Amino acid sequence: MVLTPRLDLRQSQSLVMTPQLQQAIKLLQLSNIELNEYVESELEQNPLLERDDTAGSVDSDGLGGPDGSGGDGAANSTGEDFGDAVDPDLNGLKAVDFSDQGNGTEAIAGDMGNDMDTGSDWNNDSISNADIAAEQLSDQAFSDWGSGGQGTDFGGALPNLEETVSGNISLRDHLGSQMALSMFDPVDRLIGASLIDMLDGSGYISGELDQLADGLGCSLQQVEAVLEVLQSLDPPGIFARDLSECLGLQLKELDRLDPAMQALLGNLEMLAKRDLAGLMDICGVDEEDITDMVAEIRELDPKPAEAFDGIVAQPVVPDVIMRSVAGGNWVVELNTDTLPKVLVNNTYFTRISRDAGSKADKQYINDCYQSANWLVKSLHQRATTILKVASELVRQQDAFFIRGVQYLKPLVLRDIAEAIEMHESTVSRVTSNKFMATPRGIFELKYFFTAAIGSSSGGESHSAESVRHRIKALIKAEPMSKILSDDKIVTLLRGEGVDIARRTVAKYRESLSIPSSVQRRREKNSAL
Repeated sequence: MVLTPRLDLRQSQSLVMTPQLQQAIKLLQLSNIELNEYVESELEQNPLLERDDTAGSVDSDGLGGPDGSGGDGAANSTGEDFGDAVDPDLNGLKAVDFSDQGNGTEAIAGDMGNDMDTGSDWNNDSISNADIAAEQLSDQAFSDWGSGGQGTDFGGALPNLEETVSGNISLRDHLGSQMALSMFDPVDRLIGASLIDMLDGSGYISGELDQLADGLGCSLQQVEAVLEVLQSLDPPGIFARDLSECLGLQLKELDRLDPAMQALLGNLEMLAKRDLAGLMDICGVDEEDITDMVAEIRELDPKPAEAFDGIVAQPVVPDVIMRSVAGGNWVVELNTDTLPKVLVNNTYFTRISRDAGSKADKQYINDCYQSANWLVKSLHQRATTILKVASELVRQQDAFFIRGVQYLKPLVLRDIAEAIEMHESTVSRVTSNKFMATPRGIFELKYFFTAAIGSSSGGESHSAESVRHRIKALIKAEPMSKILSDDKIVTLLRGEGVDIARRTVAKYRESLSIPSSVQRRREKNSAL
């Protein structure tokens, strides 16, 4: 056979990742915070997109005007509103109701409001200006007398309760107010303010005192004298240079800093190694005294500044809300507060399209219009897919929500994908960085997917999460005189029908940050 080059024409089909498909996949795996940031960037770039600030402005045709009205503006603008009103295009997927047998029935709840007229009109034409002025002066005098000269206006609107709550006092303000009562020399106050600025998040001095003295142009002895005064402020243990000094300041405040305790604070590394015998020799005390001393140190605060300026942990905002209703049913619905509300302004698109002169302008306007419509469609598809996956998870893990983690079923992505007729990669993207609020707390959707551990009796498999919970319960209930080893835990679990290996028990125990049986026995003996 002779090899010669030639030209052939062939027809084939292949899957191409279009920009629109890539955008839909990207939106599907974004969290609620990342999704809002992405939509904000699109609102800045696309002039045809508008934020829908009028929740509940969607009419029966799924149209909403840019001004929130249901008139001509609604007929000229199309958009996606995931607010209180339900778009009929969602096919009733805003809330899914589950019965006791797990059969889902769709239910959509509307918002109701009551209008009440609390105003009252009265005629004051007969009152003269002099009478009004006299009455105001009388009210002012009465308010000054009743409030001790503060001039409170009883006729004005009282502030709301949340407006009267006092703010948190920072550590700097707390120490500054005490320093003003302890120091009167301006130079000492300047040094004290500099020392306050040197505090780290735990309340320790983070710099060198000699460098501070050189920078301020004063002596090191003067800085140390000011530091000694500051160390007597509240909270006890503040302005320490190391852990030993911090604990010593707190013990000095409690009048418990005797020579034996000072010797113990000088050898904290031996205490960390639990070398109680060596500490008894150094401190010159017996076993009972060293146990009491260690107990006193454990009651101290090694980071006295953490009570101030604490970082407020941001709560997790769930994407899906699950709640129970009458009759033992479950209702799963989207958290509309996390979904961005955008719409396409068709009125503006029509006007600028008519005024566009060049071909490039028309192409740009059409691209923006297609991008805006595709974003709205992608948001709708994302919300529908999340609700569909969450509803199936609730149906599969119904026993967990009723009885607890012991009844969590083994579940993989393929089980959900086959039930809702989607690909496993889609389910994986939906469950990433998504949270669901349930009667048992807020869980990530990935939490409900656990590996299966076989049963020793040939029955149903056990969830790895439920086995991990059982191991934690066994160790927590173990008596001090009989510490459970990993082999003993394996024996107990196999007696309960869980076929598990010792190395698996050790892996689950380490994931729970539980020490080994030898370490637990040593800790409990030292506590005694």
